[in-house]
Amino acid sequence: MIKKISFSYKVYDSVKDLNELDQKLIEASDQILKKAYAIYSGFNVGASALLGNGEIMTANNQENMALPSSLCAERVLLYYCRAHFPDVVIKKMAVSVRATQAIIKEPITPCGACRQVMVEYERNQNSDIPIFLKGEVGEIYELDSISDLLPLAFKTDVLRRH
Repeated sequence: MIKKISFSYKVYDSVKDLNELDQKLIEASDQILKKAYAIYSGFNVGASALLGNGEIMTANNQENMALPSSLCAERVLLYYCRAHFPDVVIKKMAVSVRATQAIIKEPITPCGACRQVMVEYERNQNSDIPIFLKGEVGEIYELDSISDLLPLAFKTDVLRRH
């Protein structure tokens, strides 16, 4: 037996092709990446989330000389949202990237660890989280669901959850 997994996503030529709220969400991720602590990699990442209460939260990547101690912008953002707004759903997210050594001309997708964390947040709130992905210049991708980034995510009912 062969099974196939596929998904589709929207591609926009410019932020101006999006509605005003989505533009604001991406602008928030663009702005916060400027404050990233990325002195080792030179790879700045900003993430933003539109919450169900209408607020937009932002975070960026935080590096450490002991590189495994670093944390990606997506996880910093989600952990902050859970700590401060535990009962508020995430309606949409945006992730923007910029490097100090080159211009990133295409969207970069979150790392595997971030994808797993993001999928669990989406699953826990029982609703999809659309996500925008943006490089420094070039196209913007919009995916309907975080699960599209990790279709075979780790999940099981065997682990105790409460």
